[in-house]
Amino acid sequence: MSVLPKALENLIEALGFLPGVGPRSAERFAYYLFKNDLSKSQAIAQAITSLSDEVKICPKTYALINAHEKVSRLYDAPNRDKQSVMVVADPFDIAAIEKTNAYKGTYHVLNGLISPIDGVTAETLHIAQLVDRVKQDNVSEIILATNASVEGESTAHYIAKQLETTKVKITRLAQGLPIGLDIEYADQITLGKALEGRRAL
Repeated sequence: MSVLPKALENLIEALGFLPGVGPRSAERFAYYLFKNDLSKSQAIAQAITSLSDEVKICPKTYALINAHEKVSRLYDAPNRDKQSVMVVADPFDIAAIEKTNAYKGTYHVLNGLISPIDGVTAETLHIAQLVDRVKQDNVSEIILATNASVEGESTAHYIAKQLETTKVKITRLAQGLPIGLDIEYADQITLGKALEGRRAL
């Protein structure tokens, strides 16, 4: 029999669904929310509730966009070069790269990296859509900005293979990015240098 109120148990269980949050961390978070100002909990609850209503995925780039937008502003803006497409694993990689102010092309989000052990195959990613974009937008360069990991390298090589019959130039971010580092956590200088030193695959 649990000694905790049911509502608290439910919150602990829900917080446990978050990646990297174990049972003890979930308990600490839940107790923090209970004992602190109610407005903080309400603000968090409201932000979570509004996610499904106010955020959607761009049908062209698969980046996260506001619900009222048809496509990503980073694709639609007249100053963005549609012939240059940077391929990233996750939407938050875009935010990290944009902070460098070193890239003025568009993006394509794969929604993960090929990892058979985790059940992620090429078919579950947005690779076929990328191939279509190369033709539709007359893309001249694909910049593969996947993480410097086994999964990232495997995905990059798979994409290059899919595009080998096209005339598109395929480059890879320079290995100024440390092995095993997610792009999302790289600093602006490292990302900027990696962009400048990208190489042909």
